Amino acid sequence: MSDTEHVERTPDLGSGHPRRDPVGASGSPRYDSIGDRYSLTRREDPLLAERILHALSDSATVVNVGAGTGSYEPDDRHVIAIEPSDVMAAQRPAGRVPALRGSAVPLPLRDRSVDAAMAILTVHHWDDQTEDGVRELRRVARGPVIIVTVDVEVCARMWLLRDYLPEVVELDRATFPTIDRLVGWLGGTVEVEPVPTTSDTPDWSLASFWAHPERVLDEAARRATSAFSRLRPDVVARAVASVGRDLRDGTWDARNGHLRALQEHDVGVRLLIARP
Repeated sequence: MSDTEHVERTPDLGSGHPRRDPVGASGSPRYDSIGDRYSLTRREDPLLAERILHALSDSATVVNVGAGTGSYEPDDRHVIAIEPSDVMAAQRPAGRVPALRGSAVPLPLRDRSVDAAMAILTVHHWDDQTEDGVRELRRVARGPVIIVTVDVEVCARMWLLRDYLPEVVELDRATFPTIDRLVGWLGGTVEVEPVPTTSDTPDWSLASFWAHPERVLDEAARRATSAFSRLRPDVVARAVASVGRDLRDGTWDARNGHLRALQEHDVGVRLLIARP
C-alpha cells in the first residue's frame, strides 16, 4: 500500500445502521464519565499533529468538532472548538481556546464560513448522526475537511483484538463508518493516508497497545480508551487475566515478541483529507 491513496469513490451502501452508542453527536457524552483523566494519557502525538498541520495547508480559520482536550489543534490559526463534554472541555490547557458546548449536528456556523474543518478520532462516537455530521463538516468548510479515523478491518488484525478481544471488532464494525462510506459523504477529492502508530506515542489510544501488552493490565490506560468502556466488565476481566497470564508464562512473547523490535506499526489509523 502506498503512503497516500488518491481516491474518488462512492459510498459503501452496506445494509443496516450502526449500533446506537451512548456517545452521540447530540447525546450525553460517554467522556463525562471516562474522560476525567484523559489529558494524562491521551496527549498529542507530534507526528500525527505534524501531518494534520500539513493537511490544513494555509487555512487561517479552523473548526475542530469533538475537540476534547485540544490535542491536535493548530497553535497558529483561529480555532473554533466544539465539544459536548464538560469533563473533557475542562481539561483544555490555558493555551487553547475555550470549547463551545455543542455537537456535530447541526454545527452553529454558516455555509463555507471557515477555511477548514477537522474531526480527530471522534466520528465513531456520532451515532446514527455520523453521516449528517460529516456532511456538516463539508458544509461549513471552504477548503479541506480533515478526519482521523480507524480502518476497522486493519485494526482487527492487531494481536489484542485478534487473540483477546474479538468483541471490540464487532463493536467497531457497528460504530466506525467504513473509509469508503466516509469518502462518499465527503465528496470531492479525498486522500486517504495510512498513519503508522509509533511505539513511543504519547497518545495512548487503543492503537498504541500494539507495542505495550502490559498496558492492558493498567486500569488508567484502559480507562482512556472508549473501546474498553463499551465492554461488559466480565469481558474486560477475561482479557486482563488472559493477557497477564500470557505475559507471565511467555506465551505473548512467543507469539508477538517480534513487535517489540518495531518502532512503528500500521494498526489502521487513517488520515482523510477531503477537498471540494
